[in-house]
Amino acid sequence: MRIGLLIYGSLDTLSGGYLYDRKLVEHLRQAGDAVEIVSLPWRSYPAHLADNLSWRLYRRLRDLSVDILLQDELNHPSLTLVNRRLRRLQPRYPLISIVHHLRSSEQHPRRLLPLYRAVERSYLRTVDGFIFNSRTTRQAVAGLRGESEEERESLAPLGGVVAYPAGDHLAVPDEGAVEAMISARGNDAGPLRILFVGNLIARKGLHHLIAALSRLPRADWLLDVVGDEAVDSAYAAAVRRQVGAAGLEGNIRMHGRVSDGELAQQYRAAHLLAVLSYEGFGIVYLEAMAFGLPVLASVHGGASEIIDCGVNGFLVEPADADGIAAHVSALAGDRARMTDLGRNAWRRFASHPRWADSAAAIRAYLATCVQ
Repeated sequence: MRIGLLIYGSLDTLSGGYLYDRKLVEHLRQAGDAVEIVSLPWRSYPAHLADNLSWRLYRRLRDLSVDILLQDELNHPSLTLVNRRLRRLQPRYPLISIVHHLRSSEQHPRRLLPLYRAVERSYLRTVDGFIFNSRTTRQAVAGLRGESEEERESLAPLGGVVAYPAGDHLAVPDEGAVEAMISARGNDAGPLRILFVGNLIARKGLHHLIAALSRLPRADWLLDVVGDEAVDSAYAAAVRRQVGAAGLEGNIRMHGRVSDGELAQQYRAAHLLAVLSYEGFGIVYLEAMAFGLPVLASVHGGASEIIDCGVNGFLVEPADADGIAAHVSALAGDRARMTDLGRNAWRRFASHPRWADSAAAIRAYLATCVQ
């Protein structure tokens, strides 16, 4: 197959969505498909909307020599009207959207949310099929497109495939090594070592986590923060001010962006992963589970498809500082409980599809779209 993939910026961008796209491109090329990356520049939301008026962009896509065009749904502001023009072509290639999570599922100023929902809904109605990263995302798309509750439950109206992300892109340890790590954590009487992994943006909820931890005795916990501070430098600066105002400099270590090897070492050293963001799925949760870590995550979004609350982690309201603090305090004082959660977390990872499985399912779906 000749496949196009339309994205913003670079395929090497550090995020779960771009990792998903990279792993898919890698698999397609290894399977013998030709994949052409079409990159649009990162700009403001209004500038992205203006892309719809660009005949240069339309002609670029019209003249692509491909059998199918994949579009990362993140690009939807640039494509609503462009796609409508492309659909008038005869013959034409199918348009398939890769949906990681919806912009309109995030928190935004109330005055802007109707605009975001309208633009995103319009885009979702212009494509021929979907690649979803979770059932949660598929149901969110069905709901925004205006389908009934029965249709959302059956999932029948949407042509596409649910292909879960995986957590095996790091050099994950084998079962014996994980068991040794879990046992060592259970015998560690020191402070609970909590790990946050994610770009430092408001949606990831690091400020909520810090607010909750500030309620606990300083001797009970340490927090390591791994993530790019340049994505939203204003938010990163606000987090650093929050840490300073609470006098938590001795408890919170900011590592910035790290290599895969360094990230794996952070997982090995931690007791608990805590990322309280809305996620369409949440690759970071599986990454942590591969190292036998229980997970503290948001009750909203796709985390519930990975985390069985009370079994391999906990689901919380991100702004519930008391509830978050209670879970952390309980694990700090009950290492046997933490050990049980860690073993269950590893079993959840072990039963999950690998990247090769999910990418193969996507490729099989794409083959049906070009017949």
